[in-house]
Amino acid sequence: MSNDHPCSPTLAILALTAALGIGLCQRAAADDGKGAAQVPLLPSYKTECAACHVAYPRGMLPATSWQRLMTHLPKHFGIDASLDPSAVKELSTWLNANAATDRRAPEPPPEDRITRSAWFTRQHDEVPTATWKRASNCAACHTGADRGDFNERSVRIPR
Repeated sequence: MSNDHPCSPTLAILALTAALGIGLCQRAAADDGKGAAQVPLLPSYKTECAACHVAYPRGMLPATSWQRLMTHLPKHFGIDASLDPSAVKELSTWLNANAATDRRAPEPPPEDRITRSAWFTRQHDEVPTATWKRASNCAACHTGADRGDFNERSVRIPR
């Protein structure tokens, strides 16, 4: 690149910054901040938790939230989601080991609800209210949600 043009270095820095930012956003979307591409869903997480709702990425809540959720399974958002003690121990260990970092979830969201976390609301702020009313579950837009894949590239917002 020539330095003859006074904007050349500035444009190069801006282009590099934009490229790095896009890459970081794509990585965060692809791996939920915890390396989801390398850490498959725990089979019991899929069979126990995803039997009633989408298998939310384990990196969407901090460990304190996962601990509270697992401790209060008999009153899990208004239903009894009790599990046997060995399943609770296995799931709790996996969720805590793979919980969100301070970067993704600096504090637990209200009521430990993923959908009320600051990160979640920022990621979904472009979704119109009418779409939320029509497609109120993750799988309506995230075509790979059943596999724990929430990558932005596979999102299909219903019209």
